[in-house]
Amino acid sequence: LTSLGLLTASPSTVIPSLTAGEGEQGGLIFQDGNLTSASLDALIQHLIPTTDYYPEKAYIFTFLLSSRLFIEPHELLSRVCHKCIEQQRLDDPVLDKVSLSLQQKNVKYFQWVEDSVALARIRKFGPKILQLLTEWTETFPYDFQEERMIGHLKDMIHRIAPCDEAYWKKMNQLLQALNQKLATLSHGQEGIVKISAAVSDKLVAFKTKPPSIQREILSVCSDPYTLAQQLTHVELERLSHIGPEEFVQAFVHKDPLDGTKTCFSEQKKTSNLEAYVKWFNRLCYLVATEICMPAKKKQRAQVIEFFIDVARECFNIGNFNSLMAIISGMNMSPVSRLKKTWSKVKTAKFFILEHQMDPTGNFYNYRTALRGAAHRSLTAHSNREKIVIPFFSLLIKDIYFLNEGCANRLPNGHVNFEKFLELAKQVGEFITWKQVECPFEQDPNIIHYLHTAPIFTEDGLYLASYESESPENQTEKDRWKSLRSTILGKT
Repeated sequence: LTSLGLLTASPSTVIPSLTAGEGEQGGLIFQDGNLTSASLDALIQHLIPTTDYYPEKAYIFTFLLSSRLFIEPHELLSRVCHKCIEQQRLDDPVLDKVSLSLQQKNVKYFQWVEDSVALARIRKFGPKILQLLTEWTETFPYDFQEERMIGHLKDMIHRIAPCDEAYWKKMNQLLQALNQKLATLSHGQEGIVKISAAVSDKLVAFKTKPPSIQREILSVCSDPYTLAQQLTHVELERLSHIGPEEFVQAFVHKDPLDGTKTCFSEQKKTSNLEAYVKWFNRLCYLVATEICMPAKKKQRAQVIEFFIDVARECFNIGNFNSLMAIISGMNMSPVSRLKKTWSKVKTAKFFILEHQMDPTGNFYNYRTALRGAAHRSLTAHSNREKIVIPFFSLLIKDIYFLNEGCANRLPNGHVNFEKFLELAKQVGEFITWKQVECPFEQDPNIIHYLHTAPIFTEDGLYLASYESESPENQTEKDRWKSLRSTILGKT
């Protein structure tokens, strides 16, 4: 976790769970200075700050990310707040007196209380719990869409705020920042939903294929570099809405130590992740549609060469998701079967791109290119060089196999924290990449076209392909006849 700090136990680190003994809470198990496993109770305790301890940033991210496999966020926050109240004696009556003194502006009494041990303790603890809550709201804002989460947050701050007026200000700043972030994310989600709704009823096979059926991509944007930039805009915009927790929630299973109950009683919250996968599929079909639509072979070849150049620019930018979508679109059977069209295409550049995204060796070439882009991003001085947009489906697949390949719990019931360190490494890297601000000027017309241009269904693609270049064998002839009958109403 380069960007989050090393998750190691140093001699100066205070570990409350270990000093408290390993009986009831199970303890924390370290190997070579790294936390490898622990009971859930011990991990929760390790998250809770004290007057002289604050958890490492990497631990906070890793545990908040993975804990939802075992306990819902509102339950976790409830337990954290309860333990803080208990350990710091936040329900001590003396704090009520402090609050009363502030209301009555009883300065002498307040000064007397200020010297008390209780007040000094809370003032030492206050900034740390505020910092933990701030990190939680910043990294996992979607958790706080639940009213219960906001309730726990406000309750905790109200308990420490009487000790220092500055805490009220910090609480307001925290809540304002959270509300603003949630509003921004909600606005973006609504936009994606509207786009999806507008496009969904256009996902039909066209009944005819005249040149005027729609504007083609080259009439909207004829410059490959510009289109690659606009695709990068779309990718970064959609990535910005995906919360890190969605990678975990996508693979929620029943917790074997919790009977038949899943960790999430509500429907899995993975809508942004699913919307991004749909975008990839749409781009594949858009590319295939643009190629199959022109009536003339020369025009189809021109579109193919255009998309090859767009894909190459995407590779140079570091936009591997759009690159793979374009290649996938060009490799769809209705496109790849257009042999007369491909004979007019200069394919050398395409074969180079295909080689880069070759699945051989578990996508070895792509992974090498991705590491190169990631290294460039770390040393970059401009947002242009910081762009890393991974091939998203492969990222999901990697996380899936990591989740399936290792147990969440060890035989002794401990949480397999070593597994979640690797999960946090992959997700943490992605979170860094998705936060890059797109450096390219946005072109609303191109963006609108990418989102709303009608596309062929799979059957529509095959029909358009057969209409462009006649079937070559009996199987194709039979399918062509069937499609003409069902789609065009012809025999």
